[in-house]
Amino acid sequence: SCCLFLLSGRKPGCPSGWISFGFSCYFFSEEKKSWDEAREFCRTTEADLVVINSKEENYFLFRVKPYHFKPVWIGLTDKVQEGTWKWVDGSPLTLKFWEENQPDDYKEEDCVQIRHAAGSWNDFSCETSMRWICEKEPKIQPV
Repeated sequence: SCCLFLLSGRKPGCPSGWISFGFSCYFFSEEKKSWDEAREFCRTTEADLVVINSKEENYFLFRVKPYHFKPVWIGLTDKVQEGTWKWVDGSPLTLKFWEENQPDDYKEEDCVQIRHAAGSWNDFSCETSMRWICEKEPKIQPV
């Protein structure tokens, strides 16, 4: 695919304010919203809440400077069926980075945040306002 981009004179790119990692673009919010509001924001930018597919991606997400160690919403929920965790793209949860003794469904927590320096996950009340991360594929742009 390297040559395809060279021949066409175009390359994939992330919009201004988004950060590139792997094959995706990421938006790290400065404001805080509930999980549903955060997801709605992402969708208005042709993105969705982040789906984490690797240990490297998880590490990247919690180490990004604007957020260093602040809790953030990710695109994982068991709202549809309690105890069945699904990503916003419909894929089942296979790779897990739960904090010890999590998820615990304390007070019906159906959404997931990354929290703590280790990048571990915790289920949390979806109504809580916190920062979030959107993810989308890069657009092909003229060179």
